[in-house]
Amino acid sequence: MKIEYHEFYSSNLNRVMAFKSYGHGGKPVIVFPSSGGRFYEYEDFRMIEAVQDFINAGRFIFYTLDSVDYESWLAKGKWAGDMARMHNVFDRYVIEEFIPFVKHHSGWQGPMVATGCSMGGYHSANFYFRHPDVFDTVIALSGIYDARFFVGENLSDVDVYLNSPVDYLKGMDDSYYLDLYRKGNIIICTGQGAWEEESIRDTRALAEVLHHKGVPAWIDFWGYDVNHDWPWWRIQMPYFLGRL
Repeated sequence: MKIEYHEFYSSNLNRVMAFKSYGHGGKPVIVFPSSGGRFYEYEDFRMIEAVQDFINAGRFIFYTLDSVDYESWLAKGKWAGDMARMHNVFDRYVIEEFIPFVKHHSGWQGPMVATGCSMGGYHSANFYFRHPDVFDTVIALSGIYDARFFVGENLSDVDVYLNSPVDYLKGMDDSYYLDLYRKGNIIICTGQGAWEEESIRDTRALAEVLHHKGVPAWIDFWGYDVNHDWPWWRIQMPYFLGRL
């Protein structure tokens, strides 16, 4: 497997951002890390090993991002609006700087896959729904889709609202976005075992919103023994990749 380390200076974040790529070709899969995670955690927790057959076959090339979660949604004591605005800076880094690099590096000019586990599930879904022109597929595993999880009931700031999928999708009437959602591949999965309570709640809420908007999605609840943990995500990710 071709594995490369990359880094470049982000003018949006005013720092050097590191990431890794795995594979030699195929459709790019953009991996968002779990809560405050680093770009190497996907490999460290053997997720790359779990999907290596798809990578080696040239079907997908994986790119694993770094995060700024501890400066945004996990910045305890920071005002909710400032959390959201820091996330928006990260959003600009991904869309304006990182994605153009991926297109150049991979040679892929079409829409991509967004994925992640736990908080990475939140990021992947949020990026998919905010940027359906960039991503046509999301595989969100054990995610949170309601910004109240991070900010409590303080949803009055518009930047917080616009990063809370279950809320902004309720108000979504733009046919451009809705048509892209309906053409895309939306996979939202959660287990029903230990530590999945919040994800179960938000997955149900997201399923209800998408159904109301006429947006087809594969909403998959796995068993009561399926915990919020890497061993299950290592099973789920290749399972869903194989069915795209």
